[in-house]
Amino acid sequence: MTTELEIQRTKYGLSLHTTTPELGLAISNFAEDTRSDVWNLERNVSSLLHEYLINFIKPQTWADLAFIAVAKGPGGFTGTRIGVVTARTLGQQLNIPVFAISTLAAIAYSQKNKNDTMIAVQMPAQRGQVFAAIYQHMPDASGLISLLPDTVFTPEAWQEKLASNTTYQLIEAKSNLAATVTSVLELAYLDWQQGKRPDWSDALPYYGQHPVDL
Repeated sequence: MTTELEIQRTKYGLSLHTTTPELGLAISNFAEDTRSDVWNLERNVSSLLHEYLINFIKPQTWADLAFIAVAKGPGGFTGTRIGVVTARTLGQQLNIPVFAISTLAAIAYSQKNKNDTMIAVQMPAQRGQVFAAIYQHMPDASGLISLLPDTVFTPEAWQEKLASNTTYQLIEAKSNLAATVTSVLELAYLDWQQGKRPDWSDALPYYGQHPVDL
């Protein structure tokens, strides 16, 4: 029987981050081989993503992947959709799990907060609103606790929510979000270690808002 350790050494996790004009990719076997990169593709993400993926995973192949992770949003509507659709397609074709990870959770996890301080993350949304969430690192470094799930607030409502919490570290996410693709991968791996195996069909984007006013 193949052990979990043997899977670690021979199988890889792959993560995608496309919620901004940047493309972030990361791959790891969670042993000795980990790499990541970020490219500013702007409006060319949809046309270049497949090419970048093929080149990035080498010398590994699709058969070496144990799971896919993807930043599910919030973020740009088109970029988020492209990333999630790509992850779902790979998961379906390769018959492997797909972990959809919150963009805000990945930002919070990237802070590597080593105390019990709450991490409040906010990023600009459309029409003057903000995406926001509050997380806390688990004491044993085994992931994040979601204290407030990803939500769309008016700036005033968000400030009221923050005022009700006494101690927190506020992170304003404005740029370089694709660099947290490594956190997307690490959070997915923590779930993988806990035995979670989400089906590709369960990976859904989080837009938070309609792309246009209705």
